[in-house]
Amino acid sequence: MRPLLGCLALATLLSPSLACPSPCSCSTRKNGRLLAECAYRELREVPRGLSPNVTILTLSANRLGRLGRASLAEVPELQSLWLGYNRIAAVEPGTFSALPQLKNLDLSHNRLAEFPWQDLRNLSALQILKLSNNRLAALPRGALAGLRELRSLWLNDNELTTLARGTFEALPALAQLQLFHNPFNCSCKLSWLKEWADGTSAVISRAGSTLCAAPARLRGRAVTDIPGRLCVAPSAQLTYLSGPAAAGPGDGLTLTLHCSHWRIRTAGRRVDIHGPTVARDGGAKAGRQRFLAFKNGTMAIPDFGKEDEGTYTCLAVNDVGVRDVSVNVALAGSGNPAEELPRDDPHAGHPGGHSCAKGDELDPSGMGEKLVIAYHVPREARSGAGAAEARVPAGILLALALPLCW
Repeated sequence: MRPLLGCLALATLLSPSLACPSPCSCSTRKNGRLLAECAYRELREVPRGLSPNVTILTLSANRLGRLGRASLAEVPELQSLWLGYNRIAAVEPGTFSALPQLKNLDLSHNRLAEFPWQDLRNLSALQILKLSNNRLAALPRGALAGLRELRSLWLNDNELTTLARGTFEALPALAQLQLFHNPFNCSCKLSWLKEWADGTSAVISRAGSTLCAAPARLRGRAVTDIPGRLCVAPSAQLTYLSGPAAAGPGDGLTLTLHCSHWRIRTAGRRVDIHGPTVARDGGAKAGRQRFLAFKNGTMAIPDFGKEDEGTYTCLAVNDVGVRDVSVNVALAGSGNPAEELPRDDPHAGHPGGHSCAKGDELDPSGMGEKLVIAYHVPREARSGAGAAEARVPAGILLALALPLCW
């Protein structure tokens, strides 16, 4: 009987279900799971000959540099895969998608700048995902959708600057999140994260080390402690004033506008202004004598005349999009009557605008063109007995709200 039992034991050890490559050591756990221990073996690739019944595979602290689609094809029943502390810089799409029973995946302390996020769609059983200490610069929108069992997510020590709104809302089981040591840009694209953090039951590990790297005024401040109102909606102001006769030649009418960027279209010219045209010493830069744009955003057009009639478009550019508001300006009494210029919705461009924090795309609805008539005021009408009869308003102010984010 004893020789027979010995033969059976030997047959069991040599059975394909317990096949084990020479660099590894394999054993069966009390819970019946088969462990293949291949850590600290100086391996440069996943060893061949693993048993298809392996449920735990440890490949930590080796020299793996790449995972191909066939690297894990022999172990379709994997539940835990430990790949930390390697040199993995590339993972071929499809490498993990054939492991539907995977619950634990550790790829921390590698060199990943890209990750096959699409593979996660097939890992609905995943509970722990460790991608910390890599070089990931982006987490695509919806990358974590479907991971309803995910409890622990490690993304710390990467190169993430922002996260798409709702990134973690599809993770109902999430209990632990690590985001620290990422160079976050705390613009309005990231404002939703504070709101989510305030309302979630998940623990954000080392929240005090999850800091803003930009903008400069928020650098070093915790992402979970950034100001609630990130989107500022300054007014783009259009004013025109009749200057005193001594102000300059001609009628002395100066058109003054305020905006960061302007696009100007008149009958004789097309000009894009994206910065100051006036130097620090007050002199106009070469080729920009007509439109005087100052560092504070003010632009002046001295001696505004018929040739300056046209469309003045103010552009607000930020990290969530571009919005523009146009103003048609005409000189009353000129050869091009103001009444012939196009008129748009009088309610367009109302102060208040749309909050940047509501989404990544700005809604252009509600913004349109305005018509402003710059009155021609003859020099002689500004003095003498006829001044009272020829008097016109000193100026008109038109406020157009444009969302501008940090």
